[in-house]
Amino acid sequence: MTEVPQHAFDDATLVLQSALSGDSDAVVGTFDAVVDRSGVVGAWDVAWCLAATMVGQVPPGGAWTLDFPGIDDARYDKRWVARFVSAYMNGDVPTGEALFGAAIADGQLPDCLLALAGSTVATLRHRAA
Repeated sequence: MTEVPQHAFDDATLVLQSALSGDSDAVVGTFDAVVDRSGVVGAWDVAWCLAATMVGQVPPGGAWTLDFPGIDDARYDKRWVARFVSAYMNGDVPTGEALFGAAIADGQLPDCLLALAGSTVATLRHRAA
């Protein structure tokens, strides 16, 4: 996997706290503050932390395929989240970076990051239930 600085974990915690409370403006505001402070690399680090939180402990070995029924018909941000989490699961940093770059080029990164935060919260709630 990739090494991320401690402040990325702290920022991811803030994103999750805001997402858990349903405050999407605060989620976006946290990501904006991260980008202002650390650039896109900072947003990448936080996104990688969110993927790690969503996935939990990755069992060692092998390539992982995640099942996302209907993914090709999903909105851009939902497809992006599925592919980003898959990249995380497989430790495929180049694919994760390519997805990040594509979302930036397509003007979709804010929506993708918000969807990632929402999906992470939904996963955490599902685990707790």
